[in-house]
Amino acid sequence: MVAAIPIVSLRDVGKVFDSGTVALDSLDLDVREGEFVSLLGPSGCGKSTALRIIAGLSAPTSGAIEWPADRASNAATGNIGFVFQEPTLMPWASVAANVELPLSLAHAQPMEARRAVESVLDHVGLADFAASYPRELSGGMKMRVSIARALVTEPRLLLMDEPFAALDEITRFKLNNEILSLWQALRQTVIFVTHSVFESVFLSQRIVVMTPRPGRVFAEVPIDAPYPRDERFRTSAEYAGYCRKVGDVLAAAMEARP
Repeated sequence: MVAAIPIVSLRDVGKVFDSGTVALDSLDLDVREGEFVSLLGPSGCGKSTALRIIAGLSAPTSGAIEWPADRASNAATGNIGFVFQEPTLMPWASVAANVELPLSLAHAQPMEARRAVESVLDHVGLADFAASYPRELSGGMKMRVSIARALVTEPRLLLMDEPFAALDEITRFKLNNEILSLWQALRQTVIFVTHSVFESVFLSQRIVVMTPRPGRVFAEVPIDAPYPRDERFRTSAEYAGYCRKVGDVLAAAMEARP
């Protein structure tokens, strides 16, 4: 059962870049602890901008980001993990060293850091590749390293910015399966950015459909299908029905005017 109190709330958030581009306008969003929420919309609608604002990597021009009182320092204490569109790995460092980077920056004890790295690499299926280098890995494996690096600090909130968009369909399906398994095992709150209706329906408990720029929430679509979700769900009439529904909502959002 998802908790009623949001882990993070965006209140009337707007973002205007120095160029004058209005990326977000009056964006309101609540994300509750333990949820898997997808932000769905066309390229350029402000999904990634919203994620960066939540992460504290960008400041809103207007509005506010709110955290519950007992999470007031959430963004400042490393309780957010961020998986970017590209793996952004250090090519000269091993898989283990890449994953350990956030712990090293936080001055974690070496023995504790080693145990944490070993544990998270096991979770993402890369325990046997700890000594390998990025050049020796496939695209899907590099993204697993990036996910492991985001998870190694045991964040309460995991932000994922179209992490599988550049991968082939087979690898993407496999990583969708794996991220759901990780979410169910580790129970982080996940906000996942995508422009894929199919991916959002497969992964999410709730889909937030955004308008074209300036981005704002057009509608929210709950996906009530139970977990775990597997290939049977992906080929089911229920899944197809949800995809049609979300596709219709997205089409309506594309026609919306500010």
